[in-house]
Amino acid sequence: MPLKIIISGASSGLGMALAKHYAALGATIGLIARNKAPLEALANELPGAIFYAVDVRDAQSMRSAAVDFIQRYGCPDIVIANAGISRGTLTEYAEDSEVFESILATNVTGMLNTFQPFVVAMRTSGKGSLVGIASVAGYRGLPGGGAYSASKAAAISYLESLRVEMFGSGVSVITVCPGYIVTPMTANNPFRMPFILTAESIARKIANIIKRKKLYAVIPWQMAVVARVLKLLPNFIYDRLFTNMPRKPR
Repeated sequence: MPLKIIISGASSGLGMALAKHYAALGATIGLIARNKAPLEALANELPGAIFYAVDVRDAQSMRSAAVDFIQRYGCPDIVIANAGISRGTLTEYAEDSEVFESILATNVTGMLNTFQPFVVAMRTSGKGSLVGIASVAGYRGLPGGGAYSASKAAAISYLESLRVEMFGSGVSVITVCPGYIVTPMTANNPFRMPFILTAESIARKIANIIKRKKLYAVIPWQMAVVARVLKLLPNFIYDRLFTNMPRKPR
């Protein structure tokens, strides 16, 4: 029986790569993103795809999309909360406060809004996977990336809480922390991005993680090593190493 999958942030980058990967396997896919034109074009390209031009920050619209998908196809097997945005922010600039709030709303509350409408149905069915795309940026606070690092750290903690809440229900909660990915989000980064991989490569790895129901994974493994080392660094060493590193543009 074909998989039934929801993917947010599906109009570009990793979300699009995940949609194409699962479509090639014959899955029925609900595509969610704000930008209607590229989303509709992708849905028309993929067999078995339906799209919802919805902002993940809009809880009511996300619930309406979920109700429509369940009525058409039944409870999904996999829900992937992938939608995310990133911009450089600096606390000293008042105008960055709105950007900060938008990043947190999309990357954290948007993840909640993606999962929430499906939790009862999945718990009732006693199966399925809720997959949150976090980031290694959530391991330590990066200068100039306070909003993004904070949002991904919050996502990691939220997913852990949800995993414990769903323990024993038959529903897996999977946290995926990718490193750098070749996407429009990283195109303007003015610094070297170690171990960077294509969205297609990351999508294949994520699909394998979901299939194996591995509950926590960092991609690629080299970035997992780097992230662990950074997490263990004493603050005084971390501060000296990263204070002058190139920053994501505001």
